Formats: sequence, structure tokens, C-alpha cells
Amino acid sequence: MSYGSPTLDHLVDRLSGTQDPRRRYEFVLWLARKLPPLPEDFRQDAFKVKGCVSQVYVVGQLANGTLHWQGDSDAQITKGLLALLIQGMDNLTPEQVTAIDPSFLAATGLQASLTPSRANGFLNIFRTMQAQAARLAAGPLTAEPSS
Repeated sequence: MSYGSPTLDHLVDRLSGTQDPRRRYEFVLWLARKLPPLPEDFRQDAFKVKGCVSQVYVVGQLANGTLHWQGDSDAQITKGLLALLIQGMDNLTPEQVTAIDPSFLAATGLQASLTPSRANGFLNIFRTMQAQAARLAAGPLTAEPSS
């Protein structure tokens, strides 16, 4: 099944291909270690994911029509889930990101072994990224001319 991104499809296949929850966690932790550091400038409320027990920041930037994501979390599992989403939704158009069906979250098999608050956080990160993509698709904010 395709979820709207070849990279996301690959990640889902990789996670769903193992029945061992420990192997899934190891993969998520490996993704967390690969996530580049988030510049301090982006550690502000505007980029903070609401509804997460952990501190999570995610920033989407539009360049040449495609989105590029950065983020960080103070919890390693959450950071790995964030890294999975960043990798899976990078280089997509805002329209592609907003069209992704959240059913891929269940297809990873991760939710079965996540705590309810972490599973909810995973969905909140995803929804925050979709909301940022929608705002970026609407175009840059322009200042009102001063009189």
C-alpha cells in the first residue's frame, strides 16, 4: 500500500516487516541518533508540538515547492518517531503532506508497543506537520501596508 511518499512507504514496510517489538524500537532509536541537531532559534513555542508529554519541536520550511523538516525531542523514542516522520515526509509538496492518510501510523506496528500517551504524541507530531504544511501552502504572510 502506498501512503503518499516512497520513503514513508519504505519505512512502514521496514517496521511492519518484523514481528519483534524490540527490533522496531531499535530501528526507531537508530533513526533518533541520525537526526541532525535542531538550531536553538527553532526551540520556541511556535514550533512546539502540543499534546506531547515530551518536549517536541518540528519545523517545516518550504524551498522550491517542497518541504524540508527539522526537529528534536528530549525523549529518545519520541525523537525516533519524529525522525521517522521527518524522513518520510521530507521533499514532498505541502499538498502531498496534507494528503497523507494517518493509517500508516498503525501499519508500522509501533502503536501496539507504544504507551497510549506516546502513540497519541506520534499522531500529534504528524498532525502538527500537516498543519504546518497547510499554512506554508497558503503562502507567505504579507504585512499590511502602513498608512
